Amino acid sequence: MSDQRPVILDIAGTTLDANDRRRLAHPLTGGLILFTRNWQDRRQLTELVAEVKAIREDLLVTIDHEGGRVQRIRTDGFTHLPAMRHYGELWMKDAMRATAAASAAGHVLASELRACGVDFSFTPVLDLDHGRSEVVGDRAFHRDARVATLLAQSLMLGLLQAGMQSCGKHFPGHGYATADSHVAQPVDKRSKKAILAEDAKPYDWLSGTLTAVMPAHIIYPKVDELPAGYSATWLQDILRDQLGYAGAIISDDLSMEGGRWLRGQLVSPTEAAVAALNAGCDLVLLCNQSRVDGGAPLDALLDGLGEALAKGRWQADPLAESRRAALFPATSPLPWDELMRHAPYQLALERLHG
Repeated sequence: MSDQRPVILDIAGTTLDANDRRRLAHPLTGGLILFTRNWQDRRQLTELVAEVKAIREDLLVTIDHEGGRVQRIRTDGFTHLPAMRHYGELWMKDAMRATAAASAAGHVLASELRACGVDFSFTPVLDLDHGRSEVVGDRAFHRDARVATLLAQSLMLGLLQAGMQSCGKHFPGHGYATADSHVAQPVDKRSKKAILAEDAKPYDWLSGTLTAVMPAHIIYPKVDELPAGYSATWLQDILRDQLGYAGAIISDDLSMEGGRWLRGQLVSPTEAAVAALNAGCDLVLLCNQSRVDGGAPLDALLDGLGEALAKGRWQADPLAESRRAALFPATSPLPWDELMRHAPYQLALERLHG
């Protein structure tokens, strides 16, 4: 089991308890996702991540930190990053300034997180702003797939300058569906041809440079009755074979409403995880469960996946672990005090808003 590490899970508070340590040490655990509740200040976060890494050096420490309303850390020196729509609006006035500013945003975002030990953020959003989805809204760069792709690529360059990899989300596109997959099951009734010609285009153009992709908890009935994150048609036939993507595929949160129903049936996180892994996901996320019954849903997932693996109900892709390993930073981080004196970071701060 040692080469199967598909689970990314959460912890309850600002320090680790015995149950957190036990789950993080579990051989099926491959990562930790942090939330605002895990943050007190820079010193506390740095010490927390160091303790996590002491348990397992190979655990990927992640966070959902995009800018705008999806930014988990906002105090103790962290820069308030604009929503990505800001860069799309700037593009309409000055495209070159917009790309430079988007790169600066990526640089600032990654540098500050990495100074506290965080390895990876789930960004950029590649969804198009159709003006239909409130949950996407200003998180999207632009309505035009070409503009969204170039700005995302610029952000990715900034991330990489600080050593951080990228995660495009939510494949093949969340911007057209109106429902919020956190609380409902969105449906996008467009044809495969229409989706591939527009919303999925960024994944085509960036297939060689993205290190991770997160599929949407959305059903596209003209293509498959299953949500994209559980669909081998979307993940294998289209994303990997047709678009040529070779990086990691990470499920969206299995506890979200859009991820709990398969073919009209309410399923457990274990059943959802098995379905996601069999469809082509390399990693599965289960969020905000550490405070539910003492983290019982997390234990049920780890135990259930272990049993399912022993029974041959799922088998990790032979490349899954190397794809997970590729998500770790490419360089050593600059400690916060050094970062504050680092000329490229200071320049990025100046260019952040364009």
